[in-house]
Order: sequence, then structure tokens, then C-alpha cells
Amino acid sequence: MADPIAIAADHGGFELKSLLIKDLQAAGHAVVDLGAHTADSVDYPDFADALAAALKDGRAARGVLICGSGIGISIAANRHRHIRAALVHNETEARLCRQHNDANVIVFGGRTLGSEIARACLPVFLSTVFEGGRHARRVAKLG
Repeated sequence: MADPIAIAADHGGFELKSLLIKDLQAAGHAVVDLGAHTADSVDYPDFADALAAALKDGRAARGVLICGSGIGISIAANRHRHIRAALVHNETEARLCRQHNDANVIVFGGRTLGSEIARACLPVFLSTVFEGGRHARRVAKLG
């Protein structure tokens, strides 16, 4: 089985989260589902914090976050020094955030990005390796 992936979303990302969980499981990943578990209104910082805790304590090495726009949950996640969350809109950004920034969390806007694009970006993010080299020096300055 592939490495566990943590995933969390607020109400704005609940529907997309449900689709991505199925894709992750079909690809052989164990999924750490940190909620939300309904489409009822909730606060996105709570879910960013839960995912950050899951990565910090080793329940998962990488994660997926989703809120309505992806912006708020990105801001909340990146408050944690061990998190490098990247809001992406296409496969190129999904690849580059791993290659150049060693992003450990991919973020989607549940209301601003089509599900087919998010579903194409996630495997790119998970399969792309950090290049290191000159990028390692820069990433080291983030944490």
C-alpha cells in the first residue's frame, strides 16, 4: 500500500474531498480523513490545523486541503512551519510545487476549480519528486 495521505476540507470543499478520497483509495493510498464529514458550515482554520497535526505526528507525510477558494485554508496551513502548502490550478503547478518547493500539501478551491482538474493534479503532485539542488537551499530557509 502507498503512503497514507491526510485530507481535510471545510464545507466548500466537502464534495471535492469525497471524490479525491475515492481516487486516492483506488490508487492504493491509505487515507486519513480529517473532515469535514458533512456540507454543513464549518471554519477552515480548524481543518488546516488538523492536517498540520497529522503531518507533524507522522500519520501522513503529505496532505490535501480544500476550501471554497483554496486561499483561506492555504493561509491557515502555512502558519505551521513544517507545512509547505501550495494552492494549485493546473498540472504544471502541481508538478512545480513538488519539484521546486518540496510542497507537502496540495490545496484546491472546491468552488473555483473543476473536479476533473483537481483529480488530474493530485496524482502529479503525489508522483513528483523534489529536485533538491539550488531549491533545497531556498526551501531550508522556509522552516
